[in-house]
Amino acid sequence: MRETVRNYLTNYEPFQTFDIYHTISLVIFMGLATLLPLYAKRNFSEKWQQRVGSALGWLVAASYLSWPTLEIIAGTFDPKLHLPFHLCRFANLALPLVMWKRNYLVYEVLYFWGLSAMFQSIFTPDIPQAFPHYHFFRFWISHELMIVALVYATVIYKIRPTLKSLRRSFVALLLFFIITIPVNLILDANYFWICGKPPMPTILDYMGPWPWYIVTGTAAALIHFYAVYLPFVIIDWRKKNRIR
Repeated sequence: MRETVRNYLTNYEPFQTFDIYHTISLVIFMGLATLLPLYAKRNFSEKWQQRVGSALGWLVAASYLSWPTLEIIAGTFDPKLHLPFHLCRFANLALPLVMWKRNYLVYEVLYFWGLSAMFQSIFTPDIPQAFPHYHFFRFWISHELMIVALVYATVIYKIRPTLKSLRRSFVALLLFFIITIPVNLILDANYFWICGKPPMPTILDYMGPWPWYIVTGTAAALIHFYAVYLPFVIIDWRKKNRIR
């Protein structure tokens, strides 16, 4: 069994950005992010809304946990590669606290992480495996479904970020960066892409060489945070002017 799993994980067709499978996954994602929260709001009881939200949270967390589990089975688990010190993996594990426990502080952080960094990774994915490999599905569940879940939480749980949330999320991002540096030094790893860019083409390729892409990437993250907060600025402005 170990050999079978190892061979499966290491043999695959290369991923092609915006091929038919990538495009279909984006269409499905857009549909789910738009229609699922609206359908649940109109048709589900509060009990079923909670069940669906919890299922989304645990499914996203399981998408990451299944990977190191398979690597352990294959005998190829590597602390340099498979620990949750990439932003998306940590966010995957934290999501059930939002979807199951409705933890607002975690929601504040993940909203900005999810709708900025993960949205980028959907359009510039750093995976080498094409459909129908396991990693293709794992990547899209852990990234696309993460965003669907956060939109669902915003609509169904009637919670929303604030400007203070934006600041907390950015501070949390910097803390995650600081914590990851000694992890990389101890393990000789490249978590959070601090020591080098991903092997696949991503948005970081347009942000200069190392280490400057870390600085420009941090600034870009802050800009994205404000961009994903913009809808709430517009909503608040409309409410304020409607009252007048």
